[in-house]
Amino acid sequence: MIRKAFLIHAKPGMAAEYEKRHNPIWPELEEVLKSHGISNYSIFLHEESNALFCYMEVEDEEKLQKMGDVDIARRWWRHMTKVLVCESDESEKGKEDVLREVFRLD
Repeated sequence: MIRKAFLIHAKPGMAAEYEKRHNPIWPELEEVLKSHGISNYSIFLHEESNALFCYMEVEDEEKLQKMGDVDIARRWWRHMTKVLVCESDESEKGKEDVLREVFRLD
């Protein structure tokens, strides 16, 4: 299992809306996440900074990358650009800062 973590940021005043959109997420999206080998997926909000720490475990990097070929995933990403900080106004997805694991205790 591959452990992945990244940061995204809610736009100012949009953290509550971000959370609302995840409770619940679209059922079709949940199926796509699972079918692309994602499990143990959690997102945590740092309220003072609007930073969202995302953690997931994936079976296979190639399988994960193929999720971008699925329409429902692309629709979700575009839907979330309204509440997330993005690279530009034309971005199809929120800006993600990938984190490198520096310590692990099993």
